[in-house]
Amino acid sequence: MDVSTVFGGSPVVTAVLLGIAIGLGILVDRFILARTSKSKIAQARLESKRLLEEAEQDVERIRAERIDKVEEALREREEVLEKEKAENRRLIRRSKEKLETRQEKITRRVSRLGEREKIVQKASEALDLLRKEAKQTHREAERLRRIVVRAEEEMKTKRDLLEELKASNETERSHIENEREELRTTLSDQLRKLESITGMTPKEARAEMMERFIEEVKLEAAASVKEIRDEAKLKANREAKKIILSAIQRTAASHAIENTVSVVNIQSDEMKGRIIGREGRNIRAFEATTGIEVIVDDTPEAVILSGFDPIRREVARISLLRLIQDGRIHPARIEEVVEKVRAEMDEELIEIGERTVIDLNMHGMHPDLVKLIGRMRYRTSYGQNLLSHSIETAHIASMIAAELNLNTDNARRAGLLHDIGKVVEDEIEDPHAIVGMEMCKKYKEHPDICNAVGAHHDEVEMNCLIAPIVQAADAISGARPGARREALESYIKRLEKLEDLARSFKGVERVFAIQAGREVRVIVNNDVISDTTAEMLAVDISKKIQSELQYPGQVKVTVIREVRSVSYAK
Repeated sequence: MDVSTVFGGSPVVTAVLLGIAIGLGILVDRFILARTSKSKIAQARLESKRLLEEAEQDVERIRAERIDKVEEALREREEVLEKEKAENRRLIRRSKEKLETRQEKITRRVSRLGEREKIVQKASEALDLLRKEAKQTHREAERLRRIVVRAEEEMKTKRDLLEELKASNETERSHIENEREELRTTLSDQLRKLESITGMTPKEARAEMMERFIEEVKLEAAASVKEIRDEAKLKANREAKKIILSAIQRTAASHAIENTVSVVNIQSDEMKGRIIGREGRNIRAFEATTGIEVIVDDTPEAVILSGFDPIRREVARISLLRLIQDGRIHPARIEEVVEKVRAEMDEELIEIGERTVIDLNMHGMHPDLVKLIGRMRYRTSYGQNLLSHSIETAHIASMIAAELNLNTDNARRAGLLHDIGKVVEDEIEDPHAIVGMEMCKKYKEHPDICNAVGAHHDEVEMNCLIAPIVQAADAISGARPGARREALESYIKRLEKLEDLARSFKGVERVFAIQAGREVRVIVNNDVISDTTAEMLAVDISKKIQSELQYPGQVKVTVIREVRSVSYAK
């Protein structure tokens, strides 16, 4: 028999009664369990007393063991009771959940019925609305039908009017054609009279007018160009300064970045966290020890070292690479590695200096000067490696001295040491030539060498023959004049082509290419070229040169128009 039938058939009442029955069952079960546990505890205590009376010899030991066993049994029993309580709670929870689930289903069914009732109501309302719209559409169609009938009647009337207008237009068109024919006849008569008066055909007259118009336009354009050029000349200095300053700023920025930054590649971006350390202690210790700023940004697998001292930056780069390879990165280890690399760098500088001195066949140089020569390896001068520049200067100075039958050893030595003042560690405000001269005097170099070092930028007066040689060798190595020198034949061909191109314009009498092809002077006929058209001629020549020739730098075009008035006194 179904429980819901017994309790009146209501699912809610049935669920409530089932919950009450389950709760009573749980309470009875708990009461029975409590009574059972109490009786078992009492039996255990009696048993323990009997055992204590029988075990007189080892009473303490047996009591402890028995008590432990009893307590363990009690704990196990309590655990069983707890599990049973938990199971009972779970059953109660499940029954509650079932009741809640059933209640939710009932609620959803009620809500669905309500929604269905609303849908039916809306459908009936929509059906009524459609009936009303159908009636309104029928009335609108009837009204449109009446409008169409009236429009057909009006169209018929307008068609009749259009036929009348066509007939009148035909009459007007024939009248206009007659007038147009009369105008053509009159115009042809006028043209014949004009030809007889001027002696020119219409085509010739049109060409003459066009030529005069083009000439006037050219003159106006030349005048405008002259005004624009005059205005540009007024602003030339200011604009040139702006352009040069902008170029210097952009170039200086790129060179500064190139000469003050080193990039250390790492295997993965996880290493960046180890380089920074906890709360940044590793990176602070590294910067304090090396004096170089460490930039850890979003650049993938790279860390940037920034600093103006190239040797300290190189020490920092090598130290960081070794720390990354070792894997142990902490402040104490950082200081240890940096000190070791710094000592190795000092040895390397000495080795570079000694190797350079041996390669140049120099002897008896002071060890401090040798170390400074090694420091040149990590310095640049206007983008050129300082050591390479000094070695090249030494070779050039030696060759020039040999051609002049002078002391090649002193010239070579002075060429190598001429920029030694740039790598002195002390902060001295004097020019590097003076600093280098003082260093050479300090380490007992020859007086001619000291004078050549100090005078290569004219800071002091030259009093020996190798001083101008070192100055010239420094300029040759730095500026390298002649590196872009063209072959003689191609140079002559370029100048000839330049003159021929300027000579191809109308009114040009003579052309001279001067300043190695950097300027073209064009002398024109003053009868053919006016002052106004001279401006246009200069512009045209410069455009043609720019489009047809290849040349270094820029070419200046100067148009010269000369008027000579000659008279004789008799």
